[in-house]
Amino acid sequence: MTWTYEDLAKMIDHSLLRPSLTDAELESGCQLARDYDVASVCILPYYLKRCVAFLSGSQVVPSTTIGFPHGAHATSVKVFEAEQALKDGGRELDMVVNISKVRSGDFSYVREDILAVLEPTHERGAKLKVIFENCFLDTEQKVRLCAICGELRVDWVKTSTGYGSGGATDEDLVLMRKHSPPHVQLKAAGGVRDLDRLLRVREIGCTRSGASATKQILDEARRRLLNP
Repeated sequence: MTWTYEDLAKMIDHSLLRPSLTDAELESGCQLARDYDVASVCILPYYLKRCVAFLSGSQVVPSTTIGFPHGAHATSVKVFEAEQALKDGGRELDMVVNISKVRSGDFSYVREDILAVLEPTHERGAKLKVIFENCFLDTEQKVRLCAICGELRVDWVKTSTGYGSGGATDEDLVLMRKHSPPHVQLKAAGGVRDLDRLLRVREIGCTRSGASATKQILDEARRRLLNP
């Protein structure tokens, strides 16, 4: 094996973003994340403060989404969301770009939209992941976003929300890694449902992956480590 359990667990942002999740399901998801010692919980924004309290004393980072899932919120609304999330104790924020503006070629707007959220996030010592939603974009648009995010020094670029028409493909991950500078990390989201897929995105260069099948993935990792 060229990996440890911790290597893989600390790649996973345990996703609790389905709008139908109940309070009880959100709490049990936070407990699972603690038990498996993953990187973070990415949770519905209204529950973030409770998530922060629940994860207190653990090494699991509380995180939530901004402009999710369509990215079309006014910039001022995204900033308000970010400031509220930071106030509630969020340490990582997953922000959706304005997909319409990307497709319209208005990259000045896109840059300012990202920067407006990035500045308060970094000022408070938190980190920002920028979601492209690649299923709606062409190669040139994806490459341009990588350049903007590299220039602004965002912490991660991320393939998708998991709620579009496509997820994290090898082709997109290779493209994003190639066109992002080393200081920008890569996150896969959408379709990482088993251990082999997690290992594959790790091989391409991802340091994080969104997952809702966390238990199944990490139980299989433990099984393989015991029976190599």
